[in-house]
Amino acid sequence: MTAQGSQDAADAAVSFDPLRPLLTRVAYRMLGSVADAEDVVQDAFLRWLGTDRSVVREPAAFLRRTVTRLCLDQLKSARSRRETYIGPWLPDPLVEEEEEDDVTLPLMLALERLSPLERAAFLLHDVFGVGFDEVAKTINRDPGATRQLAARARAHVRDARPRYKLEKQRGLEIANAFFEASRSGDMAALGAMLAADVGMWADGGGKRPAAAIPILGKALVMKVHRSVAVLLRKYGSTLVHTGTINGLPGFVTREADGELQTTALEIEDGKVTGIYVMRNPDKLKHMH
Repeated sequence: MTAQGSQDAADAAVSFDPLRPLLTRVAYRMLGSVADAEDVVQDAFLRWLGTDRSVVREPAAFLRRTVTRLCLDQLKSARSRRETYIGPWLPDPLVEEEEEDDVTLPLMLALERLSPLERAAFLLHDVFGVGFDEVAKTINRDPGATRQLAARARAHVRDARPRYKLEKQRGLEIANAFFEASRSGDMAALGAMLAADVGMWADGGGKRPAAAIPILGKALVMKVHRSVAVLLRKYGSTLVHTGTINGLPGFVTREADGELQTTALEIEDGKVTGIYVMRNPDKLKHMH
């Protein structure tokens, strides 16, 4: 790279780098993949580098629009890949995000059922607070159609949004108790934590053993944990961290095969209603 090129890249970075965390959050919530989000944001930087930045009045809006459009292109291929995915698909786990919003793991799964345009309209307007006129420019639709997209999305994801905000410390206490009961084989203590309609989703991606379908109902979830507890007593499971995972209380463990694993717990009225286990090593690389 020439001296002029190096200076141009440095100048572009001065205006881009402060926006990188926000752009990455937008991309991750659109795609559910840390690596894909980082690739999209880097692609956006290269485009920013090639743009006449002197005529861009609002860099944040310009770059958010660029990232969203790149994500919409990505989602087309992502959907076909997910159709052949082995077992339940879960988004990459994010532990202890510095900037929290109400996009929890169940909501991200609900977003998967939306069309890409519905997803973009909902996230940009309802989560990131972008006005409908700007969202409309971003997705190349008129404001009226954009409002309809967001309204449809809102209706689809309504049940996935938490009805009551769980006090963080209480959530972490339940997560710690869940770890102790599940690893020690204390099925009485574990059963007392579970709601009758609890569900369990484990993402191994075909790379590590995991249930091929969701486990639904307390009886089946308890049956799985009884079997797992026997293995854990024999091979061990080490607690690495207790904290927030994709907006839910949970914990990170190192399992007997040496790989990391995350467990996130959806909790309502003091009972665990959802258990989300990430075992796919490809989705845990960013945590090492």
